[in-house]
Amino acid sequence: MRSPELDAKTSSRALSAEAGAKPDTAAAPAERRSRVSGMDRALQIIDHLYETGAPAGAYAIAKAVKAPLSTVYVIIDDLVEKNMLARSADGSIWLGSRLYHYGLAYARSLDFISVATHEMHDLCRVSGETVQLCGRDGDHMLVLAMADGPNHFQVASRVGTRVPLNWTASGRLLAGHLPERERMELFKRCARSSPTGRAEIDAATLSEAAGRAFQDRLSIQVAESDYAVACIASPIVDRDGHCAATISIVLPEQKVLSDESRYTEHVRASANRIETLMGWRNH
Repeated sequence: MRSPELDAKTSSRALSAEAGAKPDTAAAPAERRSRVSGMDRALQIIDHLYETGAPAGAYAIAKAVKAPLSTVYVIIDDLVEKNMLARSADGSIWLGSRLYHYGLAYARSLDFISVATHEMHDLCRVSGETVQLCGRDGDHMLVLAMADGPNHFQVASRVGTRVPLNWTASGRLLAGHLPERERMELFKRCARSSPTGRAEIDAATLSEAAGRAFQDRLSIQVAESDYAVACIASPIVDRDGHCAATISIVLPEQKVLSDESRYTEHVRASANRIETLMGWRNH
């Protein structure tokens, strides 16, 4: 039989345990809210640095995100320790190497054709003309994807078409990133006369034109592969500086002659957007 004294002690301990449990239970949501708030602050700091594109001091960051300086100091120290942020010798803060690796992983997860095809259709809608995505297949340019413009202008080169690199604006760009010696050897091997007889076949001339077009991020050809057909192309350059593909507007040659700048601006902007979405350009 239990003594009254033991029962009292047991009851006392039980009541104490129950009393102690209530503050813990009540504190849990507050702790969760605190963690969420801390995460929000961390994202505000990272977003601010990303949007401004330049390192900043803790005071400037705190002012920009409207957070207490003491709070920002604590979060920055934690993020620096985890390599999410980096602190320079003068104390300024910038994005850390860990974010770079996350970015690379995200870029690898993106489907290039999916991203580029979406932009291809947008460019078709904006320009009102046929748009193509092209890549290199050995000594040939290959049409990877195509969006037909709303007018009745017909383009002979459909998806899957392969033509010699020297016949098209895209073909020159696809070779433009190569060293001059490699470009020369490539064009000596693959240059062919086109059906219109207007395509350049001299390797030296082609090599120079390809290098210049790649640097200018623009290549234009008029009636070199098809009569009365022009093409305005821009390179899609990967993180290694290679022309991974091109995006181009295919249209009647008289439109290029009458309003070239309108189309060149659109096609360059589209190439830039694809590179940005793929993480191949600096923001």
